[in-house]
Amino acid sequence: MLVIGIDPGTATTGYGLIRENLDGNLSLVEYGAILTPADMPMPRRLLELYNQLRQILLLHRPESGAVEKLFFHRNVTTAISVGQGRGVALLALAEAGLEVAEYTPLQVKQAVVGYGGADKNQIQQMVRALLSLDHIPSPDDAADALAIAICHVHSSKIGALIDTSQMDESQKK
Repeated sequence: MLVIGIDPGTATTGYGLIRENLDGNLSLVEYGAILTPADMPMPRRLLELYNQLRQILLLHRPESGAVEKLFFHRNVTTAISVGQGRGVALLALAEAGLEVAEYTPLQVKQAVVGYGGADKNQIQQMVRALLSLDHIPSPDDAADALAIAICHVHSSKIGALIDTSQMDESQKK
């Protein structure tokens, strides 16, 4: 299964593509960040983000996507900006016909590190280890996007196990 994770923003949007191999291991396909200039008007920034995401989706054709959920920020301007980037990412994924999942930072930390209070370095080290990389992916937004993709793969496995056990229980009745 090929999955894209997206850490949205308007200045910087991280993306990461990983593949779950037949043996259950994860491998890196590509990661990076889409940057838009601060002096560019917001509608143009959002269009640039959308166009670049579409190109990545057309090039790699992932099977599913995951985006970080917006959580409350003290800085309202930042929250609105991230929300606009999220909207563009969700639109691009939906237009590509992908199943889209959304995860909170807490869910990502728990799925990747096993601890909801993990710090950024712990998450980055686990991303590096889980993808068998020599170094921590950079920039931070790309490492976060890879963590979101890893969360999605792990969460999908758990969801499938729960669905299977519920089916087994209903068949026993």
